[in-house]
Amino acid sequence: MKVPVNWLKDYVDIDVTPEELGDALTLSGSKVEEVIVSGANIENIVTGKIKKIEQHPEAEKLVICQVDIAKEELLQIVTGATNMKEEDIVPVALHGSTLADGTKIKKGKLRGVVSNGMFCSKEELGIANDEVVLGLMILPEDTAIGVDIKKVVSVEKAVLDFEITSNRPDCMSVIGMARETAATLDKIYNLPALSYTEKIEEDINNSLKVEIKDPLCKRYMAKGVKNVKIQPSPKWMQERLLEAGVRPINNIVDITNFVMVEFGQPMHAFDRRQITSNTIVIERALDNEKFVTLDGQERILDSTMLTIKDGERTIALAGIMGGLNSEVKDDTNEIIFEFANFDGTNIRLSSKKLNLRTDASGKFEKDIDVNLAEIALKRVCNLVEDLAAGEIMEGVIDIYPEIKEPHILTVDSNWVKAFLGIDISVKEMANCLNKLDLITAIEGDSLQVHVPTFRSDVNIKEDVAEEIARIYGYNNIPSTLPTIETLKAGKSEKQILEDTLINILIGSGVNQSIAYSFVSPKVFDKVLISQDSYLRNAVKIRNPLGEDYSIMRTTSIPSMMESLGRNYSRNNEYARLFEIGKTYIPNVDENIKLPEEKEVLTIGLYGGVDYFDLKGVVENILAKLFVEKFEFKRESENPSYHPGKTAAIYVGKELLGVLGEVHPDVAGNYGVDENCYLAEINLEVLYKNANLDRKYKPLPKYPAVTRDLAVILDKSTLVKDIEEIIWKQGGRILESIKLFDVYEGKQIAEGKKSVAYSLKYRVQDKTLTDKDVNKVQDKILKTLEYNLGAELR
Repeated sequence: MKVPVNWLKDYVDIDVTPEELGDALTLSGSKVEEVIVSGANIENIVTGKIKKIEQHPEAEKLVICQVDIAKEELLQIVTGATNMKEEDIVPVALHGSTLADGTKIKKGKLRGVVSNGMFCSKEELGIANDEVVLGLMILPEDTAIGVDIKKVVSVEKAVLDFEITSNRPDCMSVIGMARETAATLDKIYNLPALSYTEKIEEDINNSLKVEIKDPLCKRYMAKGVKNVKIQPSPKWMQERLLEAGVRPINNIVDITNFVMVEFGQPMHAFDRRQITSNTIVIERALDNEKFVTLDGQERILDSTMLTIKDGERTIALAGIMGGLNSEVKDDTNEIIFEFANFDGTNIRLSSKKLNLRTDASGKFEKDIDVNLAEIALKRVCNLVEDLAAGEIMEGVIDIYPEIKEPHILTVDSNWVKAFLGIDISVKEMANCLNKLDLITAIEGDSLQVHVPTFRSDVNIKEDVAEEIARIYGYNNIPSTLPTIETLKAGKSEKQILEDTLINILIGSGVNQSIAYSFVSPKVFDKVLISQDSYLRNAVKIRNPLGEDYSIMRTTSIPSMMESLGRNYSRNNEYARLFEIGKTYIPNVDENIKLPEEKEVLTIGLYGGVDYFDLKGVVENILAKLFVEKFEFKRESENPSYHPGKTAAIYVGKELLGVLGEVHPDVAGNYGVDENCYLAEINLEVLYKNANLDRKYKPLPKYPAVTRDLAVILDKSTLVKDIEEIIWKQGGRILESIKLFDVYEGKQIAEGKKSVAYSLKYRVQDKTLTDKDVNKVQDKILKTLEYNLGAELR
C-alpha cells in the first residue's frame, strides 16, 4: 500500500526525512518495501513570464521566447511547445539546472539560435503522476517571477510503499499508518474534522428503507445528500489522490475515494433517481444473473455472491463494484452514500470468481472494522459540506444486527518481562500500548488493556507483549542465546524417531499430508492389484459412511495417488507429499479378530522430478537415521509400479520398502498425465534399524590420496555390482568412492558403457605412499576384469 508522506504530515508532525521515517517504521513492525522520492534532484528552476514569442527563422516547429525571470535582461529560450502565450508564467530550467529525473540542462543552440535553458512541463518536474501531459505547465497569473519553483509548486514528494499483512486491516489507510507513525516517533496524531451540519430538514428514514436479508452483510449505513453539484474536486484533494495512485474523477467520486484511502472504509454513491423502489435490499444474486458493473462489463453472477438491490433490481456488487445503472452522472442532483461492512471471505471468493479485484474488495476481504463505517460517514459529510458539493439530509439509516464491542485483556506485567526478556516497568508498558490507542490501565502488576474493535489481531497476552516490544524497540531488546534442551522429556524413542523423520522429510522439500484410513473397494482395480492378492482381503466397516469409505486400507498407494491426483486437477505444477499412516491386514489366525496394523511412510512426487529425486529423499532418510547395510534391488513384480523403474530396499535380509515410478495406467486412473513416483517404507523396520546415538571421530591427521578409475563394461552391468567389488577389494585403506561419470557414445563400442569413479584412500596411522595405493588400485582393476569383463579406459 502506497502512503504519501505529505498526507501523513496532515495528521502527524514528522520531523525526519522520508528515508529515516521508513527505517523507523520498519523497525517498529510496519515493513516499508520502498521509499519513493521524487523532486529531490530539482535545482536552479525558477518561474518566468513570457514577454515575447517569435517564429524561429530556420524551423517551423520552433519558436523563440523572451522570458522575464526578474533579472536585468530577458532570457532567451527556444522551444517546440505550443500551449503557451505571451504573459504566461511557466517554470524555466536555467543553464546548469537539474530536472526531476536527474537530467542536466545546459545552454546551447537550436538550429543556429541560442537557447539559455528550457521550459518545463509537469513531467519534467516529476509531478505529472498518471496525468497525460500535453504541453508546458502554465502557472497561475499571480505567481511571483524569478523565484525557486520549489516555493511555488510542491515538487518534492515522497511515498512509502508498505507491505501490510492480512492480520492488520487497520493499517490499510493513511490514518492507520499515521497512528503507527505517531507511536514510532513518539508524537501525537490528529484525526481530521468529522463534524457537519444537516441543512435539509427531511429525514432519510422517511423516504428510503434498507433490508438486510443475508448475514454476510454485518452492517449497512446510508446517508442522503441533496442539491448536489458535480464538479472537479479542489487541487489539494486531486494531488493527494494522485500521490496515492488514485485518478481524480469528480468531487463526489473523489470524496468517496479520498475517505477510503484516508480511513480504509470503502463506500459507494448511488444516484437517488435510480432507486425507484425506495427500498435497498442486501441479498444474494440469482444463479446466472447478468449484471453490468461500472466498468461497462457484463458479469454473470451466482447465488454465492452478495448484491445490493433496488427492490428486485441489482444495482451493485456488495463490497466490489457498483452498477452502471446507478452511477453518479453530471446532472445528478441527489445522492445516497452507502457505508457498509461485508464478510471478507465471501468478498474474496466472489471477486476471484468474477476476476474483478478492486480497492474496495481488497480492503473488505481483510475483514475491516465494522465500526469504521460510522466514522467514514461523518468524514464524508464533513467533506461534502467543506467542498460545497451538496446539502446533507437529516437522519442516518443504520442496520447493525450484531454490535461489535471493544474487549479488555488482563495481562500480568511480570509475565511480559519474562516473555520478552527485558526489565521494563509497568508504566512504560502502558505508555507503549497507549501510543497505539490500546488504552491501558494499571492495577498493581496487571495491565488492563482496552482493545478497540479496529485491532482484531490483539486477542491474547502474546499479542499484547508483541505490541509492547515493537514500540519499546526491538533494537533495545538485548540478544540472548536460546535455551537448548538436550533431552526430549516425556517422549518415547519411537516418538523421537518420528519427529526426526518428519524433520528430515520437510528438510528434503516434502510436505506432510493426511489421508483417511478407510477407502473404497474400487481402489484395488485402480492401482492394478491382482485378483488373487492378499491385499484385496480387507477389513470391512459395519456402518460405513458410503461405499467410498467402506473398507480399511491394506495399502497406502491409493491414498497417496488420490492426493497427487487432486493436486494435479487443481493445476499445481508439482507436488511433494508424504504421509505417515497405517494399513490394516486381516489376521491369518481367525481367532484373532483385530487386524495387523502396519505403520507406513508413503512418499509421492510428480512434476520436474525423476526416480533419482525420490531415491535421493529415501537415501537422505537412511543416512540421517544412520541405517547401515542397506541395498537397493530391482523389483518387477509389483503391479502398481513401472516394472523397469522400481526397486526394493533391504536392510540385511529384511524388506524395508519399495520405491519407483508409478505404472502409467495407475497414474492415468487418477487423472495424472505426468510421471508419478512413490515410495512405501515399513516404519517398524526403519525404526528398528535406526541409530540416533552420535559417535564422533577426530579429524584425520594424514592426507588422503585420490585416484580416478574409468572402466568400460557391458551396458547391462549394474553399478551396484561394480561398487561391491571396489569396496571389497579396497580393504581398510579405501575411505570413499564416488561415481562421477557414465558415458555411452561414439568413442565406446556398441553395447558398452564407460563408468568412472573417484576413489579416496586414507589410513589413520600414516601417510599412504603411491606403492600402497597402486597395489590396491591394481587389485580392484583385475577383479573387475575377471568378474565383470571390464577394460581400463
